[in-house]
Amino acid sequence: MINTLRRRNTTAERVAGITRWLDSRLILSRTLRAAMNKVFPDHWSFLLGEIALYSLVILILSGTFLALWYTPASTEVVYHGSYTPLRGVPMSRAYQTSLDLSFDVRGGLIMRQIHHWAALLFMAGIVAHMFRIFFTGAFRRPREINWVIGITLFWLGFAEGFFGYSLPDDALSGTGLRIANAIVLSVPVIGTWLATSLFGGEFPGAEILPRLYIAHVLIIPGLLLALVAAHLGILIKQKHTQWPGPGRTEHNVVGERMVPGFAIRSTGFFMFVAGLLALLGGIFQINPIWIYGPYQAAVVSAASQPDWYVWFMDGALRLMPPWEIRAGPYTVPPAFWAGAVLVGVITVLALVYPWVEQRKIYPSQPHHLLQRPRDVPTRTALGTMAVAFYVVFALSAANDVIAFKFNISLNATTWAGRIGALLVPPIAYWITYRVCLALQQHDREVLVHGMETGIIRRLPSGKFVEVHQPLGPVDEAGHGELPYAGWTVPKRVNRVGGMAPAIRGFFLPIEEPAGQPDGHRDRARAEREKAHAGSGGVPAQREPEHERERR
Repeated sequence: MINTLRRRNTTAERVAGITRWLDSRLILSRTLRAAMNKVFPDHWSFLLGEIALYSLVILILSGTFLALWYTPASTEVVYHGSYTPLRGVPMSRAYQTSLDLSFDVRGGLIMRQIHHWAALLFMAGIVAHMFRIFFTGAFRRPREINWVIGITLFWLGFAEGFFGYSLPDDALSGTGLRIANAIVLSVPVIGTWLATSLFGGEFPGAEILPRLYIAHVLIIPGLLLALVAAHLGILIKQKHTQWPGPGRTEHNVVGERMVPGFAIRSTGFFMFVAGLLALLGGIFQINPIWIYGPYQAAVVSAASQPDWYVWFMDGALRLMPPWEIRAGPYTVPPAFWAGAVLVGVITVLALVYPWVEQRKIYPSQPHHLLQRPRDVPTRTALGTMAVAFYVVFALSAANDVIAFKFNISLNATTWAGRIGALLVPPIAYWITYRVCLALQQHDREVLVHGMETGIIRRLPSGKFVEVHQPLGPVDEAGHGELPYAGWTVPKRVNRVGGMAPAIRGFFLPIEEPAGQPDGHRDRARAEREKAHAGSGGVPAQREPEHERERR
């Protein structure tokens, strides 16, 4: 026993000595102490950005595994692997190694699928996080730079996903690469030179796969990690935004420290995201490249849709009318407007919006409290309008599938998408704006008239009225005097203590009801024990008062 304690003390002294040696040279204690004491607010919506971060970690780990066996070469080979239906079929070396990863490398298929699911979840996390930032006003001063970084991260993730999607060189990904080649060719003046330079000659070329591979595994991941580090660094340097509430102001943050609470919860959430991706990769099939076959430039299949975050661009290309602009020897085809100009316009509008709103609506003072979407109806309506615009284009990306499944004309689905792109967004704007105003009005009515209690009173005249409970002081007319503060207004009695809060416990309560006299509490406990004994059970032992108080 004594020897064990001595060994423990010796180990602790060694660790302390190493720590002091590092701190004397790197001066880390002050920085680490400040980082561990950093306070983060607690709300489920703040976890959306963490989903994207943890998905990126899984992407890097699974991508490293895949890179050990993948060969980005367009050299033609004949397949002699384990997948019988494709034996003897000519294909590229890239497609062959992708098949080998799926059928011959131990764990290769599940890693491929985890990687693909993680890419989809990464983009979904970014989009959901950006929605939260936009609709709650978290992009306002002093966080405009982080908003620009977020937009850049989205487009880098877009390019990273598309490049990785194109690497297997199967029939589906080759079709997407062919569309990308057409968009590059549509750029006026320099399009032909740019496409030839990227692809190493006429499509499909012999250099595009190695170049996409280098960009996919080296250049873009490095940029993503650098921007994520900058994003988190700015977040830590500035204080985190928080929802308004009791004790929360523009000058403080109410929440829990980084260590131990936030760190433990984040670690658990990372494990949950990793487990979910492993479950998806192991059970749900995605991107079965062996079914599509190798890419052939002369063969294009129907129902060729990309990953979900590329749907809007695919739909825009399908809906764009066949308008061409001719200026002398140059021609600007429709693909340029839908594939290049539209993306540029969307990006510029998103980048400059914080400064436009700051100039038109809000002063340039710092903002650290979030806003409910209903309290900023113009911004919420604009965001809903953009979402409706995306949904119309995303549905139009599958117009051939819709036409086939519902036995309607493809031309009809195309025109429905064109009309919808013009009508649905403004309709969504108007409906959202009116709903926001109605929700504000309902909150103000509760502040003025009080909450509904569910108690019905009959007046001497015979009329029945519901009793309302005021939320604060009232004037001579009985109307509430509380101002509208832009935060949640309680609409139920139990939200303000009129009713006891719910007792914790699943099948059986694990605590005593709050706010009850001791006599009533003892009678309630006796009735529960009597009912439990009558059902054949053993009465629960009473917890000693001093133990309950200590807990």
